[in-house]
Amino acid sequence: MGIPIKPSRNLTAKGRIAIKNVGHAQAKPIDLVERRFFAEAPDQLWVADMTYIPTWSGWLYLAMVLDVYSRKIVGWAMDTNMRTELILDALQMAVTQRKPRGVIHHSDRGSQYTSYAFGKRCQEAGIMPSMGSVGDAYDNAMAESFFATLEREVLNRRRFKSQAEARMAVFEWIEGWYNPHRRHSGLGYRSPVNYERAHHQARARMAELLPPSAADSLSGKMSKAA
Repeated sequence: MGIPIKPSRNLTAKGRIAIKNVGHAQAKPIDLVERRFFAEAPDQLWVADMTYIPTWSGWLYLAMVLDVYSRKIVGWAMDTNMRTELILDALQMAVTQRKPRGVIHHSDRGSQYTSYAFGKRCQEAGIMPSMGSVGDAYDNAMAESFFATLEREVLNRRRFKSQAEARMAVFEWIEGWYNPHRRHSGLGYRSPVNYERAHHQARARMAELLPPSAADSLSGKMSKAA
């Protein structure tokens, strides 16, 4: 990881304080997304990022993985440091819950995402890593938008005495509100969970209307897409 660097507090285009961990030079990965944050089904494109949450006891760091199709947070992790293990834990949750095939994982070029350990884990899981340009918030705009929502709805409304208190508040917001209930205009004013449910129900209805041979073929194709 090189010499430990204190996180610099840089306001992004969305107004979020972004983490920039400056370290040794890294190989330049490919940007497979190029700001096209669109997917036709779940688990085609994920975006990931991390931020930090102030408490009276010190920083709490949050890493997340978001599914572009439904805006659902499919993986997250929190810790009192921002080592590579933090993003690996978030990625592992996403992989365990979703079991994707050929998903694109898009992030910024922080040293955690360009690390050997992260690249190796992506290769093992069949994930295609993608990274935007250095220091450009628009290259990971959907992740920035999620953190702006977290700030507006949670972090700006209260101060946390401890990292444990902040951890519980963020957990309850993600799993108890954001994923199952928070409506998005881009999803037809449905929550991420309900939007994905509608997608799977539509697939099931389509399969019922087709003859068995065509349904089997369609199921295979749609499983790859989803």
